[in-house]
Amino acid sequence: MFRPLLLVPALLCLLLALPTRAGAEARPSRADLQRVLELHTRSSVRVRGPQNAGPGIIVGADGQVLTAVSLVGPSSAQVVHEGNALTARVVLSSTVLQVAVVAGPQGTWPAAPVRLVPEGLAGRWVVGVMPARKKGQRDTPRATVAKTAPAPFFDVDLTLAPGSPLYDGDGRLVGLVVERRGRGARALPLSAVKAELASADAP
Repeated sequence: MFRPLLLVPALLCLLLALPTRAGAEARPSRADLQRVLELHTRSSVRVRGPQNAGPGIIVGADGQVLTAVSLVGPSSAQVVHEGNALTARVVLSSTVLQVAVVAGPQGTWPAAPVRLVPEGLAGRWVVGVMPARKKGQRDTPRATVAKTAPAPFFDVDLTLAPGSPLYDGDGRLVGLVVERRGRGARALPLSAVKAELASADAP
């Protein structure tokens, strides 16, 4: 169940205002992958809850971070950004969709550009950033075609942790990994997050 607080309308307005683009898309090029990596490095964070820690992505300039629900506590979590561990409060959480939004301290945050795809992501190219396995190695962006899964989810052949963001070839956030599944992962499109935000904000 979602728990709406004051930042829900602001985040919903942000998602509603973003344009979408339909149609077939080409496989992301090397330049596209490099752009994704740069944007990912700027906007990704680490989220720590009472039991687990993992990735998250900044989706609002006021400090809203989208992550997996398994990484947050009932009311708060820590967001580690640029080496600073900041206390954040849980704005929304959904055990059904397995996602959460937390809000860090007020300030200017480098939010990731966002793209909504209402018709779904199955059959489209998405890009995930594989974390470096060893110290000194670099994170690696990889493209894959999203696969059909029970609605509203989709699957990807990328071994990514819950809370990991997924992008299109232009570096815009389109989904979030919510569960690791064998050698791949299950993810949620941002359009499903928008729908739940609208439901939570309804009177």
